[in-house]
Amino acid sequence: MEFETRKSDYIILKFNRKRTVPITVFLRALSAVEDGLSESPLRNGTDEEIMSLFQDVDNNPDRLFMASTLHQEPEWDLSGGKTIAEAALIEFFKKMRPGDPATLENAKGFLEEQLFDQRHYDLERVGRYKLNQKLDLSIPIPHRNVTKSDIIRLIRRMILINNGVEHADDIDHLGNRRVKTVGELIQNKLRIGLRRMERVIKERMSIRDQEQLSPVTLVNIRPVVAALREFFGSSQLSQFMDQTNPLAELRHKRTLSALGPGGLRRERAGFDVRDVHHSHYGRICPIETPEGPNIGLIGRLASFARVNEYGFIETPYRKVVKVLPCDGANLGGRTVRGNVTDPKSGNVIVKDGERITAKMLRSLVKVGSEIPVVPFVSEQVDYLSADAEDKYVIAQANAPLTDEHEFVRERISCRYHSGFVFQNPEVVDYMDVAPHQVVGISAALIPFLEHDDANRALMGSNMMAQAVPLVRPEIPMVSTGMEYNAALDSGQVIVAIEDGEVVSVTGSTISVKEKGHPTRVYQLRKYQRSNQSTCIDQRPAVVKGQVIKRGDIIADSSSTESGELALGQNVVVAFLSWEGGNFEDAILLSERLVQEDRFTSVHIEKYEVEARDTKLGPEEITRDIPNVGEDAIKDLDENGIIRIGAEVGPNDILVGKITPKGEKELTPEERLLRAIFGEKSRDVKDTSLRMPHGERGKVVDVKVFTREENSDLSAGVDMMVRVSVAQRRKITAGDKMAGRHGNKGVVSKVVPVEDMPFLEDGTPVDLILNPLGVPGRMNIGQVLEVHLGWAAKRLGFRAVTPVFDGASESEIEAELARAWLVDEAWKESAAAAWKWLKEQEYDENSIQDDDEVRNLYLEEWLGGRGYKPRRLNEVNYARQSAAREWLRDHGYDPDQIFALDEEPVHRRHPERDDYTVRTCLRLWMEALGYAKKVSDEKVLNVAQEVMRENGSPMPILGKQTLRDGKTGLPYDQPVTVGVMTILKLHHLVEDKVHARSTGPYSLVTQQPLGGKAQFGGQRFGEMEVWALEAYGAAYTLQEMLTVKSDDVQGRVNTYEAIVKGEPIEEPSIPASFRVLVKELQSLGLAVEAVGEGGDMVRFGKDEEKTHPPRMDTGLLGLGENFGRKKTGS
Repeated sequence: MEFETRKSDYIILKFNRKRTVPITVFLRALSAVEDGLSESPLRNGTDEEIMSLFQDVDNNPDRLFMASTLHQEPEWDLSGGKTIAEAALIEFFKKMRPGDPATLENAKGFLEEQLFDQRHYDLERVGRYKLNQKLDLSIPIPHRNVTKSDIIRLIRRMILINNGVEHADDIDHLGNRRVKTVGELIQNKLRIGLRRMERVIKERMSIRDQEQLSPVTLVNIRPVVAALREFFGSSQLSQFMDQTNPLAELRHKRTLSALGPGGLRRERAGFDVRDVHHSHYGRICPIETPEGPNIGLIGRLASFARVNEYGFIETPYRKVVKVLPCDGANLGGRTVRGNVTDPKSGNVIVKDGERITAKMLRSLVKVGSEIPVVPFVSEQVDYLSADAEDKYVIAQANAPLTDEHEFVRERISCRYHSGFVFQNPEVVDYMDVAPHQVVGISAALIPFLEHDDANRALMGSNMMAQAVPLVRPEIPMVSTGMEYNAALDSGQVIVAIEDGEVVSVTGSTISVKEKGHPTRVYQLRKYQRSNQSTCIDQRPAVVKGQVIKRGDIIADSSSTESGELALGQNVVVAFLSWEGGNFEDAILLSERLVQEDRFTSVHIEKYEVEARDTKLGPEEITRDIPNVGEDAIKDLDENGIIRIGAEVGPNDILVGKITPKGEKELTPEERLLRAIFGEKSRDVKDTSLRMPHGERGKVVDVKVFTREENSDLSAGVDMMVRVSVAQRRKITAGDKMAGRHGNKGVVSKVVPVEDMPFLEDGTPVDLILNPLGVPGRMNIGQVLEVHLGWAAKRLGFRAVTPVFDGASESEIEAELARAWLVDEAWKESAAAAWKWLKEQEYDENSIQDDDEVRNLYLEEWLGGRGYKPRRLNEVNYARQSAAREWLRDHGYDPDQIFALDEEPVHRRHPERDDYTVRTCLRLWMEALGYAKKVSDEKVLNVAQEVMRENGSPMPILGKQTLRDGKTGLPYDQPVTVGVMTILKLHHLVEDKVHARSTGPYSLVTQQPLGGKAQFGGQRFGEMEVWALEAYGAAYTLQEMLTVKSDDVQGRVNTYEAIVKGEPIEEPSIPASFRVLVKELQSLGLAVEAVGEGGDMVRFGKDEEKTHPPRMDTGLLGLGENFGRKKTGS
């Protein structure tokens, strides 16, 4: 049903998308039928009844909708004692079914079936829920039919919208868009299958004899199976799961699509549908969506979003409590808002602004009503749908709160409907649960997301799902705190089902003894192939004797370490232009990363072969393959299947298979050979499974499936063999790499370690990025990550900086200052250690390096100052301990700068951070020879002047003096150096690089096929032809367009000339020209081609064909020309 308002202010109904009738005719017709409810607002269908239903809303004198519509009605035929309702019903039926007999029974039956029969018109639970909500009805949810009340309320709402009293619904609002879950889609397909099956059963029951009927003969389940198979096999929404890494699997499961059956089409979807809507907040991630034609149509659920029973997306909020019951246990310690008086005596029990004590609680019970308190944020979490949320004022998650969870500020930044407002705490209803509630899982894994441009953040979140699992996963030095949850929920790690104690751990199993239960054995997945050919390999994360709790991660997967997501590697990065090697986003890589297998990944490819039963006889999997040397089958077992562990390369046989050829008439020579060598030389062709071009690796698994053991093999297949080949791929030039901020690039060169730029202490840089890739892209998050990563590495901690609530610039400066202090103290401790050594009786020649002498010195120096001698062997503890005493010796308070933290701490200490920065700058200026006393306020300004004069960068800027690896000279400008997490993406050069000399050709055009999969050639297109034309390379161009392309005769002659060492002949006519001629001839044009000598070039049957010459094949050509007469001399 579609309700429309016409220009002349009358309302019509379009029924079943066919004919239209005035709405009053439809309302009168409705009054003649029953809708299944006891109370009906429509009884008689008279003018008075209809006008009374709408008189309170249809009251605009300029636009009287119902009066205008009544004027459009036809004259009523009330003969035969018909009421006006019955006459309207018959009129409605005539309009809808013009050819059918217009009787009252037919009309009644038609309307009741169309509207009030659930099989024909089913609102479903969600339809009833939305109608009740929009039209303010209270019809029970199980009642899934349309009622008269629904239609009346709908028309009332239309009138109110037309009069400007109500707002029209926003089609893009998430209150009006729902998610169809997989279960619902399968249910719909199953319903279709069951309906088809029902129809078949009814047909059979009507055709067959009663005595022959039985369930077996009636019921055919094929329609149901076909419907489900069609859904899983060919539906647009049924996709092959992305298993590149655990994050890719998780985000694919959380994908929302506006495409598919019942959805939009890419071409028709406009900007409004794709754009971010205010109702997406906390429900759909505003960042994570594909680039290209699907942008905005495919989204991901936000971090805390869930789908409710009706298919609407909900997001959680913390309830702000403003009143509490007088006998509530939560009243203690709360501040009262307004005086609380005794209802009987009128005495004030608690004054306004006073805190409720334990004594007051007894008195407050007498009040008997709710007590207003200063608003506080409770632990109660409510999930709200988009339309419910629009009614409330919601505060930001990081609004400052007191210890009692009350708001600190008088004015709070809030959201209301689609806008941002500042409100008093008394007005606030809810508060966000977390700052990263607005974004999805992938975007929540990007540190400093708030400093990145949205386009680059989109690329970063999408590229994290393309990261290849590496051999040695490494947790990011700078993370966001979502890594544990992302790994846990991905389903690729093993989680303890119950509490217990680990009793044994092997490479493939973990055994856990649970209280009151037998030992539970967890099986680990070892070197399994994922859907994207990456390797899934689980490793134990527990040790024997460890006590574990339910929900703990006990085994890591690929791309996880210690139960946290670890997609890339932490490497030392410099932003520097280096000999043009990182032009246009190219990346320079140190050879050390290749040698240490930092970016090495394992890829497993599977190859399958089937032995079928053909018309000429069964195919056979065997070691006995015709015309194949012993060397080619050395790794095959007696059945012709390759052994596990064999190294294989391009064109190597994995499974030997022979297929029978059609028998043909034998020549006398062949009959003689058969007589001599026996029947063994029968006609079979080699159809073995071979490794494709460009592939190599090691066989890690072989599976054989036979029809006896596996009855579900395809029809005609007797045997199937599946071989898995694993390959270790080191990072190489041409591979794509990226950071988490959309900063992607291709490795242009692997540079020897000795040529890489190095720091003052000799540390070579691992990776060089182009500094021009930062300002234009506006992804400044990578710079902050580099700085914080450097400080974290030097101080020996992991930084967790959540999205929208992470480390500030001043905090990063303070951490860089601490890192410089530790490094400086460590450097000076080495000098002091050698000086101390000279005073001792040690033999200097027995000391190997700085580290050894420093360890001896620290034990002597720090051992007597209260530090733990055993822990001084731990580098981080020793470095911080040395720095503390070094600072103390220089007259500074180390407790204001460092805390020897064993547990994770929140680094929100502005005073300590300011003190640390000032201390660092003072000591840095002293080290440069600037010894003047400077006040706290002027330290930064003076340090900047010293930097300008000296050229040495301030430690808090994160820049360092870098030296050229080839000359050893420092670069003329300080360089940003730090630690960044870098990913190796699935776009690997080994999958894309491809070369061909000769190979398959297209049947029609005779040109080489295209693409790596077809072993094709490189396309020489229009622009390449223009380039050769412009250069004047005429012969190269002619060769490209003839001999190297589709000149069949020229190809043969050229091949022969090359083999024989003769000069190459002139090319002839390309095959594509012949195709063009035939095309023109088929259009009825008489096309003739005349050669240089004036002779006609013929195409078609009269054409002379040239075949490739047959090369001498040794003994295999024995008896080839036996018995044939020689012609000529």
